[in-house]
Amino acid sequence: MPPWLHIRVDLLHGNGMELDPPPGRVIICGPEHTFGELAYAINTAFARWDHGHLHYFELTDGRRIGFPDDWGRGLDLGWEDQDELLPAKELAPGDEFTFTFDLGDDWSHRCRVLQAETYLDALEAPDRPVPILGWGTIPDQYDRLSPGDFELED
Repeated sequence: MPPWLHIRVDLLHGNGMELDPPPGRVIICGPEHTFGELAYAINTAFARWDHGHLHYFELTDGRRIGFPDDWGRGLDLGWEDQDELLPAKELAPGDEFTFTFDLGDDWSHRCRVLQAETYLDALEAPDRPVPILGWGTIPDQYDRLSPGDFELED
């Protein structure tokens, strides 16, 4: 089985906040996983509970990979389909690219494919990309700080 990619993802800014130092995660992504699955792993690793926003990857050659349209509302975004392309086929160690989540709040991430290799067999391999390392404080997606922001009882 081919090696899994190790992808370092640093959250640079979003929702009007510059994050210095940026929190980060390392995600392993298998040879058969899609960019859509990688997006889900990134959003989960950065504690996003509302995944219902447009997002895209931008590779160094300028290609954007995300939803092929705006969820059926008739706008062709011109992006390549995230559920058709595999990071393992499009990326190599040393490559850098970006991931943007929620085009309104502009959660921007710098992504780098690390030189590390992990070989997993079918008996131990997760069925989707997963975070394996992390650091830093992650801001809430909507800048909420307590249960009171949701009008929940303490």
